[in-house]
Amino acid sequence: MGHQVIIFDFSVIRGLWETRVKKNKERQKKEKERLEKSALEKIKQEWNLILECRKKGIPQSKYLKNGFVDINEKNLDTYGKTPQLKKSHSLPDGVKKEKNKFIFHLSGEQWTEFPDSLKEQTYLKEWHVYDTLIQTIPAYIALFQDLRVLELSKNQINHLPAEIGCLKNLKVLNVSFNNLKSVPPELGDCENLEKLDLSGNMEITELPFELSNLKQLTFVDVSANKFHSIPICVLRMPNLQWLDISSNSLKDLPEDIDRLDELQTLLLQKNKLTYLPRALVNMPKLGLLVVSGDDLVEIPTAICESTTGLKFVSLKDSPVETIVCEDAEEIIENEREREQVEKEFMKAYIEDLMERESTPSYTTKVMLSLQL
Repeated sequence: MGHQVIIFDFSVIRGLWETRVKKNKERQKKEKERLEKSALEKIKQEWNLILECRKKGIPQSKYLKNGFVDINEKNLDTYGKTPQLKKSHSLPDGVKKEKNKFIFHLSGEQWTEFPDSLKEQTYLKEWHVYDTLIQTIPAYIALFQDLRVLELSKNQINHLPAEIGCLKNLKVLNVSFNNLKSVPPELGDCENLEKLDLSGNMEITELPFELSNLKQLTFVDVSANKFHSIPICVLRMPNLQWLDISSNSLKDLPEDIDRLDELQTLLLQKNKLTYLPRALVNMPKLGLLVVSGDDLVEIPTAICESTTGLKFVSLKDSPVETIVCEDAEEIIENEREREQVEKEFMKAYIEDLMERESTPSYTTKVMLSLQL
């Protein structure tokens, strides 16, 4: 009996996932209400009040009523309890404020460019900019030598400046769901980069060979673009553990893909693959492989029979209706939105799948429709 491919219906999985999330939120809410009403919470409040009163030198007669602790704060106002409580909460806020001093946040469609004051804050360690209409990253970003995290998701950025290569301490670069069409070779100078997310730009077709210098990269996401093959530079990233190149135009995989011997997760769904190379069997740490099943005509039997714990999932594709629209830009925007929704769903689905101790290596093929 031949082995067949695992087929999952997104609509069914989505329903189960949404139900699970809803039940979990309800369970958390009930648990929170239970704790708030529990005797343990009341004892905790009483004990904290006693400690506070002792620190202030307030006599027991002021907070005891018939032998029980009276947690009514009004009884302690004359002893300056309220100002003292405010002071006790100031320390965490101060620590939080000190930490936030090194983090820059910006969001909202009212922003079309970065504020001028930003160039004076070269001590910043993180930028978090999202959901704006900003199109250009300023060249003065080269001055931010302490920058560790550059999160620029869901903006209108159309290119990365060459100066980005000056960020020698950068560890995370996320420019997903922007309007990039290419990546500058200077990015290869960011030798400490560990995470690179270029997903959802829709137009990137290749990565410069200079990115081969990024030896510390463990996570690469180039999904929802126009790659026809896995870039050569990616195959030269020795520490790569996660590669998402789904929703592209891949027709085949390189025969030497097994040189990525640290790779643990490989996401290939929504491409044009017709076969999978046997080299996948030689990847010792590959734990999750996700593909689309419709076009596949050849799958190495060893993948289905893998005894290494590989979780092999093939998702059945069905045509998704294209929204007919006179404005071409609106069509592109709809595609981006759909990719964002699918990506969030797949992220939750994969997290759930990875938590399972085991997954059957094959099952009977079921014809199910995909609705997203």
